[in-house]
Amino acid sequence: MLNNLDLLDQTFHALADPVRRQMLERLTDGPASVSELAKPLPMSLPAVMQHLAVLEESGLVTTKKVGRVRTCQIEPDALGRAEDWINERRTLWSQRLDRLGDFLAENETGGQQ
Repeated sequence: MLNNLDLLDQTFHALADPVRRQMLERLTDGPASVSELAKPLPMSLPAVMQHLAVLEESGLVTTKKVGRVRTCQIEPDALGRAEDWINERRTLWSQRLDRLGDFLAENETGGQQ
């Protein structure tokens, strides 16, 4: 089983590619078959399947095969890993910048007296 950092790495890797982001964007409208996902993309079906495999490995997408049709669905909670990581960094840097602002304000005021 992968640890959280491995999953986070896979999530960012999956999101790094514009084709995969386009596939995710389409899936925000609802589930779609692989052929529906492939239709607007300028690539072969095997290439689409490779991109889909990356999305599945990252947990961003799940697929279900019924008969000959594989249906893909976005897993919205999976984006939470990336969102949480980004928010943690945003909070950390906001705090640091606030402290820097306070320090600069104190030194500016102190230097003018």
